[in-house]
Amino acid sequence: MQMNPNKDTQLCMSLSGRPGNFGLRFHNHLYEQLGLNFYYKAFSSQDLPGAVRGIRALGIRGCGVSMPFKEDCLALVDELDASVKAIASLNTIVNSDGYLKAYNTDYIAVAQLLSHHQVPRDSTFALRGSGGMAKAVASALRDGGYEQGVIVARNESAGRALAGSLGYQWQAELGSLRPHMLINVTPIGMSGGAEAQQLAFPAEAICAAHRVFDVVAVPAETPLIVQARAEGKQVITGLEVIALQALEQFVLYTGVRPSEAQFQKAVAFARG
Repeated sequence: MQMNPNKDTQLCMSLSGRPGNFGLRFHNHLYEQLGLNFYYKAFSSQDLPGAVRGIRALGIRGCGVSMPFKEDCLALVDELDASVKAIASLNTIVNSDGYLKAYNTDYIAVAQLLSHHQVPRDSTFALRGSGGMAKAVASALRDGGYEQGVIVARNESAGRALAGSLGYQWQAELGSLRPHMLINVTPIGMSGGAEAQQLAFPAEAICAAHRVFDVVAVPAETPLIVQARAEGKQVITGLEVIALQALEQFVLYTGVRPSEAQFQKAVAFARG
């Protein structure tokens, strides 16, 4: 990709425990296609407060925030959008002349995907996870009218708190539960991790489910998604989530909304 940065180039970035290339390629592709004087770079950091101070001090226009920083960033910004206040988790920071406002575009993306895939509202579900992204997904389910859910989390304190705040049940393990939809919102199956080759749910539960939703985006085909496809189940992938939430971030950073064709081209480029 040909970039011609200059003194007026607006910088955007991401902060993640495991930085990837999707956001970098997605945003930079659209900047070039739309003739926008922006550049995007992915980072990780062991000093989160220092990184956020750097966003403010250096005039970084926008920052995408991924696991495990989505909740720890809350106290470091100046204002929380309603999408953040509702679930106490952020994934986007927008810097306007040193004033940092936080948003959560994960919530928007998940709500869109549930509608797009026409997931019946009377579906039962089990959601594994209790962190910031789990809050976004569970909140989108709750607000979408999905009432019959269980939060599966080994961290009892966080799991009970999440379940109780949204009117769901909590279990430490899936056990004998066989819901219509299985949702993984943990790092299980993520490339580079200790559990990269593991399934987030037992094979027999996948077999009994109607659909499987894995929020992990790298790889695009996680062990859970591969198994679900082999069983002929409807799947919703982390790639779909990351693409839609990145689109909403792009709009917040630039004020420009790409066409559907431009969006799809950017997703295809980012995957390559």
